[in-house]
Amino acid sequence: MALLSSFKRILKGMLVPAVFLAVSGYFAWHAVHGERGLNAREKREADIAAARSELRRAEAERDAMERRVAGLRGDRLDRDQLEERARSLLNMVGRDEVVVPFGPERRLY
Repeated sequence: MALLSSFKRILKGMLVPAVFLAVSGYFAWHAVHGERGLNAREKREADIAAARSELRRAEAERDAMERRVAGLRGDRLDRDQLEERARSLLNMVGRDEVVVPFGPERRLY
């Protein structure tokens, strides 16, 4: 009997720290591996970096298009660019010109 009662007393003394350790372990695991943990943060930062590089690429493409469109405005018309664009849209060439076809993956515009 004495052995059983001392065993119960030891278990009662360890119950609160064991529950505390289990709850702390649960929150520590989720702080690292959870939906908003450290691993998820690294993935979000990588996604943000990829999105920023895509944004820089899209802005560079937009700027190139704006420069081309600026050459077609009435106040400072670039005749060469206008002629090139008109020939491309109308699918026409001059008599003394040579046509070099491009595949669909190598578009000019």
